[in-house]
Formats: sequence, structure tokens, C-alpha cells
Amino acid sequence: MTEKKKELLFDQFPPVSTEEWKAKVEADLKGAPFDKKLVWRTNEGFNVQPMYRAEDIADLKTTDSLPGEYPFVRGTRTDNDWLTRQEIIAGSAKEANEKALDVLTKGVNSLGFKIKDATPEELSTLLNGIDVEKVELNFSCCVKKALLFASVLVDYLKANGLEAKFRGSIDFNPYKRALKHGVEFPGDVCALAVKMLDAVKDVPGLKVLSVNSDMLSNAGAYIFQELGYALAWGASWLTMLTDAGVDAAVVASRIKFNMGISSNYFMELAKFRAARMLWAQIVKQYGVAEDLCKMAVHASTSRYNQTIYDAHVNLLRSQTETMSAALAGVDSITTVPFDTPYQTPDDFSERIARNQQFLLKEESHLDKVVDPAGGSYYVETLTVSIANEAWKLFIEVEENGGFFAQVTNGDVQKAIRETSEKRHTDVARRKEILLGTNQYPNINEMAAGKIKNSEGCGCGCGMEENAGAGLPVSRAASDFEALRLATEAASNRPKVFMLTIGNLAMRLARAQFSTNFFGCAGYEIIDNLGFETVEKGVDEALAKGADIVVLCSSDDEYATLAPEAFKYLDGRAEFVVAGAPVCTDDLKAIGINDFVHVRCNVLETLRDFNNRLLK
Repeated sequence: MTEKKKELLFDQFPPVSTEEWKAKVEADLKGAPFDKKLVWRTNEGFNVQPMYRAEDIADLKTTDSLPGEYPFVRGTRTDNDWLTRQEIIAGSAKEANEKALDVLTKGVNSLGFKIKDATPEELSTLLNGIDVEKVELNFSCCVKKALLFASVLVDYLKANGLEAKFRGSIDFNPYKRALKHGVEFPGDVCALAVKMLDAVKDVPGLKVLSVNSDMLSNAGAYIFQELGYALAWGASWLTMLTDAGVDAAVVASRIKFNMGISSNYFMELAKFRAARMLWAQIVKQYGVAEDLCKMAVHASTSRYNQTIYDAHVNLLRSQTETMSAALAGVDSITTVPFDTPYQTPDDFSERIARNQQFLLKEESHLDKVVDPAGGSYYVETLTVSIANEAWKLFIEVEENGGFFAQVTNGDVQKAIRETSEKRHTDVARRKEILLGTNQYPNINEMAAGKIKNSEGCGCGCGMEENAGAGLPVSRAASDFEALRLATEAASNRPKVFMLTIGNLAMRLARAQFSTNFFGCAGYEIIDNLGFETVEKGVDEALAKGADIVVLCSSDDEYATLAPEAFKYLDGRAEFVVAGAPVCTDDLKAIGINDFVHVRCNVLETLRDFNNRLLK
């Protein structure tokens, strides 16, 4: 019997070089520059190509290790069974306990509690009936109570023989006030941290040194900023405490990274891979054995990009964010409920948030595959690119005194404020899209009645969320939401009339654009199929009680139609031209000053109309 020759499918095709691919693409672009048309510059400071090939990762070291192996770029474990955390929001310890016992029957295996009174009685009530051996427990409290609570928790665990079986954390973050409010912690951070470590020395699974870079993410930080500052924050714990005589391995084992997840899907996936790789190398420099250089990271979906209007779109955002973290191999995930921006999450939204993770586990089976992105030309390149930019920031922070010094003098807060301002401008210009808010809004939605949230940290310290020179607190959508809420509160809801005339394709396209544009302010939109003359269009607009008349036609026709319509309207309503025609200067010369087009600052334009129209 002759042996059959086995051929691989792609062996039948000749190899194609990158140059040949690029030449083909340039031919299809019909002369447009490849780099200008298809290569884009990220906010993280590097370019992204439209295609990647094996040669792009040939020299990368990120592909040399396996999951569970140093430097842990492919994960700290040999499985991907992350923990599903739910934050327990309740008015008392008893209510929190009842809620925790309920959600533990629904698949949750990690809980987050907020402690108000760090007493044995409260803790005993809180944990009554909870199997501490099977659930990860995480606690947050006012930093002034953290040491007392650590002692209470350790005593509880020892009394019940659970000190060796406990897994969890205490959110000890003495820089929270400085970050949020620009107010320095009134005490010796190092001395307090040493006491914290001593208090929990008999509970190896209790992490008490927090790196809460999710605060930066939720304030609008770019991905490389969150990662760079997180690394510097963690390194500051190591430097401070080893200088105080604490063993570096002990310090590293107690650090917990709480990181955010934005909607930049592949970038976020790459961020966590880069984070583990860089952190492992940082810890190793302190003389810690390689197998102890693992990063413990909890990820929470973004609050920064959540919206009040069209709030169910938040589900789409948080789903892709959760997926990024799951594929990246984090240890645990909190999916923030979709209604968080406007109320305390209810049972329905919390259930949906849990199920978002269960869907990825039980239906998509993402927990069955470790580092599925490993070897991807694109993701591996992103991992290294993000690592490089984050490392530059890390070095810059270290050269300027370290993270804690930069927080104390306000440099970190200032940098994030500048980024947030840039992102708010991008949202205003629709360079950054928030579906349902600055693009394709539900123009008939009213949201004022559902807003129930009140600001404040709730710990009794008297600090307001936006006090001092701290991190910005406004979400990306906040400015547009304020605009729409002002429209809702006004006695008159402005009416926008689309005067469509002339070229069919252009008038329809521009009417759709203008509908989305003015819909972002919550105005009533009156669309039309078209008019034979501008006079008929204007008459119909006035009959409908229009406050704004938008002329929708083609650039060629505007030179004639716009002056006619403007003159006939004669100031009886605001007049707007949809587009930026060549004849714009001529139109402005006769008094037409309002134009809406893709280069507009949508927010500022609509604010101007609000100022003119709302009563």
C-alpha cells in the first residue's frame, strides 16, 4: 500500500509578503496614502496597523512562556476560572448578610462588603451562615478604621479555625482621600501599613495593601496611564515597606490590584497581560523568587462610560468589558449594574450583572481556555506596545519621587484631569462615541424622574465626592446629560423642523444627521419627505410651531436655496444649514450663522441653542 501524501491547506498557495499585501491595499485605495488612511494613532501613544503578520511578533519575548510561568504574561494560573464578585449594598449588617446568603445561591463566589462599624458584633452578623472556606470575602471601610477592622477579622477567623482557609482582602488605601479630594492622609502611612501587615500575619490569604487604579480608570484615565500609575503605586508599597524592614516577599504577597476596564476591547485585554508581565519583573528586582512575583488583580467594569439616557446600552458596554477581563485571565470580576449612574442598583440590574458573567462561563465557556489571545499577532503586539508606554510613565513617576509623592503634590490628579478634559472634548465633538447619548439618541426618552442617586462617600468623614483638587468625578456622558435634563426641566421643549428639499440622497442623509445632532439635546424632531419650494417648507414649519428650521439639501443647491429660505423665514425661527458648503462665507455674509456638520462641537452648539430657546 502506498502511503498517502498529506498536504496542509495553505501549502497549496504561494507565500505572500507584507509588501505584496500593502501594494494590493494601496491599489484598492486608488492612490490614497496607506499610512494616512488605514494606520491610526491611539490615545496610548502608538500606532495601530490595519494588519499584522507572524513577522510582527517574531522577536517578541511575550510568546516564550506558558500560562502559570514567569513573567506571567499568559496568566498566573493554569486555568481561567475567575471569581464572580458582587458588591453587597445594604443599609445594615443584617440586611447585607441576608442579601449575601441569597446571592451565594445564585452562582456568586466572591463578595464585596462595605464596613461601617468595625466591631466584632457587626462582623459576626455580616458573616453569619456564610461558608468562609468557599467564598472570597473583600471588605472596604474608612481608612481610619482599617487597622481596627483587620484585628477584628483576624480574631474572628482564629476563633473559628479559618485563618489558613480564608481568601480575600481589606481595601487599605490611605491615598484615597488625596486622589479623590486633594487632601493628604493625616498620619504616617508607612507605620500604619507595617501595623496592618503585622495584624494579618497569621492569615496568609488576606491581602491588605491596595492598588486601586480603578479610581483612575473611572476618572477618565487612558489605559497606559492607569497601568503606569498602578505599577508605580505597587512599587511604592514595596519600596516604602522594604525600607522599613519588611521582607519583600511578604509585601508582594499582600498587594491587591483593583483595576478598571474600559470599552476599548483589545486594548484592555492586552493591558492585563502587560500588567502581569511588568509587575513580575518589578517584584523580581526586590529579590523575590519568580514563583512569588504573581499579580493578584480584580477587575471592575467602567463607570466612566455609563450613561443615564438609553441606560440599557450600558449592558453592551459592560459585557464587552467583562469579556476583555475574562479573556485576559484576571482573578475576579465585578460587572457594574447598568443602572448605577442614576440609582442604587436594584434586584433586576444586579441579577443581569451576575448573569453577564455566567453567560461567558456557562454558554461561551471562556473559563475553559487559558489565554486564548496568546500568539495573536495583534494582541501580542498591543501587549508589548501598551507595556512600553506604561513603562515610560512608570519610570517618569519613579524619577520624580515615586507614586505617593506624585499623589501628594497633585501631579497624578492633574494628569488625569487633563486626560478627562480631553476625553470630554472628544465626546463633545463625537470623536469618542457614546451610543444613545452623543450619537443616535432616543429623542423621546425622559430621564429626570428616574435619577435617585446622591453623591457622597457615605463613610461619615464629611468629604464630598468633588471636594478639593482631586480626580474628576464626571462621567463621559455627564455634559450631554445635563443638556438634556435642562431641556426636560424647561417649560417649552424646542421643536426642530427638517426642511428637506432638492437632491434626494443628500437631503435624506442630512436630515438624518441633523435629527441625531439635535436629538442629543432632547429636542422634538419633525422630519419630512420633502418640499417643492422653500416657501412651502417654511410655512409648514411655522404651522408646526418650529423653533428651529434646518435646511437639508445638497452643497450645490445651498447657494440658491439657503438665501431664499432665510429671507422668507425672516427671523420667525432659528435658521440652520445642515452641512459645511463651499458657499459658507457667502451665506454668513447675509446673516446665516448656524451650520451643523461633522466638524462641529456638538455640545457647545447645543448649549448655545439651549441658551437661546429654553425658558
